[in-house]
Amino acid sequence: MPMTIRVYGADWCPDCRRSKALLIETETTFEWIDTDADSEGKALIRQLQGQEPRIPTIIFDDGSFLVEPSDAELAAKLGVAVPPTDESTTPR
Repeated sequence: MPMTIRVYGADWCPDCRRSKALLIETETTFEWIDTDADSEGKALIRQLQGQEPRIPTIIFDDGSFLVEPSDAELAAKLGVAVPPTDESTTPR
C-alpha cells in the first residue's frame, strides 16, 4: 500500500516548490494543501509546531512529519535517492 503524504505549504514558498518538485520527480503521490487558502490546514500545522508554523510541513501516514526538509532529508524518509541536480551532472 503506498504511503499517504500531505504537503502543507504555499505557492509563494520556494522551499515548498522544491519539496513538491522532488516528490514529482521521484513519482511520489502526494496531496497539496495550500495553507493560505485552507484554514484547517493552517490550524493543523500550527497545532503541530506552535504559533509560528514553518512550511513546508510534510505529514506521513505513520504520524511522522518533516518541517522544511532538505532534499536529502525528504529522500531519506521516502527511501529514494536524491535525483542529481543540473550542477552535479554538468562537466566543469
